[in-house]
Amino acid sequence: MKRFFRLGMSLLVTLLLVSPVSAQWTALQRGTKNISVEGHLPLGPRLSVMDIELEQEMSRPYAYVGRGTLEAVGAKGMDIIDLSDPTDPRVLLRWRIEDEELHTGLGGMDVKYFKWKGRYYVVQSTQFGPGPDSDLGAVIFDTTGLPDPNSVTEVARIYEPDLPGGFHNIFIYKHSSGRVLLLTTVNGGQANMYDLGMIVEGDRENALVGTVPVVAPEGAGGPMPFQFYHDLYAAWHPDTGQDRFYGGGTGGYYVFDITDLENPHLEITIVGVSGVPWGHTFTPSPDGRYAIGEVEYQYAPLRIFDMKPALDGEQTNIRRAISAWTANWKNLVHNHEVRWPYVFVSGYQDGLQIFSLLDPKNPRTVGYYDTYTGPEDDGVMGGGVGNGAFGVDVRNEDGLIVISDLSTGLWTFRMEGFNGWNGEDWGMPDISSVQKWDEESKEETN
Repeated sequence: MKRFFRLGMSLLVTLLLVSPVSAQWTALQRGTKNISVEGHLPLGPRLSVMDIELEQEMSRPYAYVGRGTLEAVGAKGMDIIDLSDPTDPRVLLRWRIEDEELHTGLGGMDVKYFKWKGRYYVVQSTQFGPGPDSDLGAVIFDTTGLPDPNSVTEVARIYEPDLPGGFHNIFIYKHSSGRVLLLTTVNGGQANMYDLGMIVEGDRENALVGTVPVVAPEGAGGPMPFQFYHDLYAAWHPDTGQDRFYGGGTGGYYVFDITDLENPHLEITIVGVSGVPWGHTFTPSPDGRYAIGEVEYQYAPLRIFDMKPALDGEQTNIRRAISAWTANWKNLVHNHEVRWPYVFVSGYQDGLQIFSLLDPKNPRTVGYYDTYTGPEDDGVMGGGVGNGAFGVDVRNEDGLIVISDLSTGLWTFRMEGFNGWNGEDWGMPDISSVQKWDEESKEETN
């Protein structure tokens, strides 16, 4: 009875929130009234603030921000932020790669945290060009002793000499076997899977436990004909009892069964979709039926796919989206987080955007706040539209929302009526990008 009451209340809140957003942006009103700014921390310089990750336990109020550069000058490393008071974010530690001025390339890009045997770690991915550390993919730190910045220690580095260029994106997943996996992009037409427990315990040599191939059809890839994954995600699929990998890359989007890490099996493809020469970010709903697909070029909307025909065995490839969403047709989205039915978006020049998929065929914007008010053509990519909100994350326990903006820094937000997330409140499995580190593995449970 309690669960049905919570579900009913959640649906009521959603129905209230998905009312058409009528507020228009003005210099004095940068967002909808249901979005409140908790805090803001400039990090500077411009085009140097990369992805963001929130720890999920309320007793560990820390955010990690990758620091790179899309210009000739900028930070290359990671910032650790104290959010014990979300209205007053404070930098605890600024880590920078040694001999920073000698390192070319992007620098620190994606960042994720994990827990292993009672200790907390953060993984900062790196991408360096010709020169020092061109084959360095990630640096791992022990952050158990926070908030004391002096307690943060480096424990390992992951190098791939045969695949230089570093890791553009990473994802950390607790596999059904209990292994904590680091999924990474590499410049080799595949995704690598590393056992992080082995690495932090000193066995780097045997830590690469599997690879996921790119299986793009011949000629796919549009302006990027080489084989690659751009972004990665993994989740337990309750209906089949599988660990599933979701990758966006050459030709579109791919779903693999990675329960057997040594033998990934291709389950579903989304290729041959009009306007999708390659995939950027690809995130499923908690039950694995719907997926949000992103393509990073100007004017591209987010596309919503229904994978039920493939899940039912009727077909293996999905060629059409059932709907699409955009905040401003002239711009584009960089990244997103799914907390069904909400999709939290870091929308470059459109800032934080939140839309609902309560009706997947009719996505509706329920809130936004513009974190970037600079020139419209002062960024990267075609049209100079690549500036503004870059990374986004959500704390499930209390609903805190964070944005990392390429030029304006870190922002913390609340959305009225959204005080946390649990999938069961919405009739869904309690599955998101948030990992349940302290739960028994699926193999132990079974």
